[in-house]
Amino acid sequence: MTARIRIVRDTPLSPDEAWLRLTDWERHGDVVPLTRVTVTTPPPTAAGTVFVARTGTARRIGFDDPMEVVAWEPPHRCRLEKHGRVVTGWAEFEVRPLDGGGSRVEWREELAVWGLPKAADPVLRTAGQWMFGRAVAGLLRDGG
Repeated sequence: MTARIRIVRDTPLSPDEAWLRLTDWERHGDVVPLTRVTVTTPPPTAAGTVFVARTGTARRIGFDDPMEVVAWEPPHRCRLEKHGRVVTGWAEFEVRPLDGGGSRVEWREELAVWGLPKAADPVLRTAGQWMFGRAVAGLLRDGG
């Protein structure tokens, strides 16, 4: 099963500031429900950086979503490959300046979730669209 997700958001933030917010990996845990992100390689971020998003409850029910940065072109493009046992696929975002100021973020993601049948693709796509849309908006929001 595979779900393809695309989110586009315009923001008054400069491309540099939008990029900084999107690539603050630990902050992703603040905007994705029940998730904590830990970077497992030393800074700075570059191709080869690895981090793990741990999603779950306090009762140890959950899963790890390990990701690796495979393309790093600040402040315009970043691509991540997902190497988990539960979630696989990739995520990529681009940041472009807008005429008159601000920037446009385009986030694309392709997810496969172990154990879900192909018939669940529309549900996964809808849930992913909501969750990643909320995450991108939260990362770009003023004050954080």
